[in-house]
Formats: sequence, structure tokens, C-alpha cells
Amino acid sequence: MIEVENLSKSFGPNVAVDGISFDVQKGEILGFLGPNGAGKTTTMRILTCYMPANSGTAKLAGYDTSKDSIEIRKRVGYLPESAPLYLDMGVIDYLRFIATVRNIPSQKRNSRIKDMIQVCGLQREAHKSIGQLSKGYRQRVGLAQTLIHDPDILILDEPTTGLDPIQIIEIRDLIKEIGKEKTVILCSHILPEVQATCGRIIIINKGKLVGTGTPKELADRAKGQETVHMSIRGPLADILEKIGKMKHVVEVTVSEEQEDQPEDQDGKDLNRITVTSEKGKDIREELFRCVVKNKWSLTELWAQAVTLEDVFRQLTCQEENL
Repeated sequence: MIEVENLSKSFGPNVAVDGISFDVQKGEILGFLGPNGAGKTTTMRILTCYMPANSGTAKLAGYDTSKDSIEIRKRVGYLPESAPLYLDMGVIDYLRFIATVRNIPSQKRNSRIKDMIQVCGLQREAHKSIGQLSKGYRQRVGLAQTLIHDPDILILDEPTTGLDPIQIIEIRDLIKEIGKEKTVILCSHILPEVQATCGRIIIINKGKLVGTGTPKELADRAKGQETVHMSIRGPLADILEKIGKMKHVVEVTVSEEQEDQPEDQDGKDLNRITVTSEKGKDIREELFRCVVKNKWSLTELWAQAVTLEDVFRQLTCQEENL
């Protein structure tokens, strides 16, 4: 549904988008991530025909952004970070205006407006003017105008800005449901939201594509040494010595947050330790066998997962911050 090849855009000497290429399949929800100034918004504006690229090509539903602007606009719903709302208009009047602009047949406009009010949860606020709404409900009105013409492609820039946790979950579920039939690009700074919503992620930095894949694929590529956290009841010196000698173990450290409790009659405190192993070596099973062999008491063992936040930082960190 979306094909981008060697897309570039400059503003004078400043390169905003630097030869990026990617594609998005029908029914796919793609997360589009990057730090401020990375080129995300510029890319979205090119895809929605808001501005032209300097070079490269972008096609949506088979239409070229440089030649078929009107056809693309018919098939795309765009929600920018600041929703394009007229605050003095009523919610229903605004949606009727958007339906007219979108050339929805007059006999279908009322039913589409009712559908959008239902889908976006605007029933209680539909009688108000947009200026009377909270930021969260204004965002819902913005989402309604994005969906009202039933587009094949949705491009959403920070769609949950200003929403409370319950509303975020509702909008996230709505995006997932929409993504079963439509193609969605989701830009967001809320990384857990992207991880929970998107099947694939693209990360750009300084206008260049620096990472792409599923959340798991990105996490696997970003993995360094493996880290396992354990809580063991037993002689600390003995634990550190024997685990430290295990194959593939790089380092064993004691947590500063030791449990505040008296030593029992066997001299066995509950020790919280962190075990670092070589890259790609999962030693949890071996650690468990070591605990059993030495008759220690294990109360906790878990591997520290690489989060999307870790991947994001690793791929977008600046040299001066390394």
C-alpha cells in the first residue's frame, strides 16, 4: 500500500530526510519512531502530499505523490499532532463540514457522522462546541475527521496525546481493529504504546533509517551481554565464588538493595545478585542447576529483557552522549 524509495527532503542546507526507503503492506500497523528533528513529520507531510520531496519516490495505493495528489488525498486519513480543528464550531457541524469537503454523498453524511461519534466515543460531547472540549476529546474529534471518509490508509501523528490511560487503551484497541482492514502508520513518542500496537517498527535519526523490524527483531539485534537477576538464600561468599567460576559468566555483582532482615541460624541471608553473561548466552538453566547442586534456596530468577526504549536509545544516541 505504501512504497517509499530513496526519499529526500532538504530545507536550505538542512537535510530533514536523507534517502530513506521502506514499504508498508495492507493491513499492517507500522510504528514510525525517531527523536525530535529526526524527519518523522517531514516524511508524513510528503506522504500526505502536504509538501513535495526533493528526490526519490513515494507511492500510496499505487499513486505517486508527485503526480497524483488528489487521488492520494481521497485514500488517506491524516491526523497531525495538532489536530486541524475549528474551536468555534460544534462537533456535529465540524464533522458535517469535513464530510462535505471529503465529497461524501449527502445521503450518507448523517450516517457517517453517527458512526464516527460512536466509534470515537463522542456521544456525551457531540452537542458541545469543540472549544468547550477537553484536550482528550478534541483529539477524538480529530480522529473522527481522519476516519470519516473511510480511507484505505491512516497516518496518525501522536494520536493519543492528551488522553487519560483508559482513553489511550480505547484508542489503541480502535487502531488495532482498524489495522485489520486498513494500512496504518503510527508516529508516537510513547514507546510502550508503539510496542503494544504495531507489528513492525521503523526508527529514523538525522533523516536516515537506522532500524527496522518487529519489536522482537529489534530487541534481539540490540542485545549485548545477558543480564540475570537472582535472589538466593545462602552464604554470599560461596555463592559469588561458585557462580563467578561458571562458564560464560562475565561478572557477578551484589545488589545494594539487600533485604533488611536478620541472619537466620544457618547464617544464610537472602542475597540479591546480578549475573552478567556473554552475549547470546542464556545461562538461567545452568544457574538453577548450580543452586540445586549447592542446596541454596532460590526465591527469584529472571532475565532482564531489552526494551524498545533500550533499542531506541541505542540507535538514536548522539556521539557526544556516548
